[in-house]
Amino acid sequence: MILTPGQRGDVTQAPALLEGLSARRVLADKAYDSNALRQIISDMDAEAVIPCNPTRKRLIPYDFEVYKARNLIERCFNKLKHFRRIATRYDRRAIHFLSFIHLAAAMIWMR
Repeated sequence: MILTPGQRGDVTQAPALLEGLSARRVLADKAYDSNALRQIISDMDAEAVIPCNPTRKRLIPYDFEVYKARNLIERCFNKLKHFRRIATRYDRRAIHFLSFIHLAAAMIWMR
């Protein structure tokens, strides 16, 4: 997990998250639709399952059936937000906030 400022897009951190990983597919939402990220995924010998941003002139097809699995990711974020401290961002320091996210993720995983 990598924290970014609230006003910054998460796509800037995607290369760091993918570094050193191997996968057959990488699922992401429209916010991650960039040629640079698609190239990184292609260099990993993986398939990019990313819907096109509506502003893209030439649409790139993706496997919609595989994209449905992204629902698991959204459910994970929903479970994390059940922790009031995460949902309301009580912690002012990023290190404390990220530490509690790690703790909450471990608690969810152990259920």
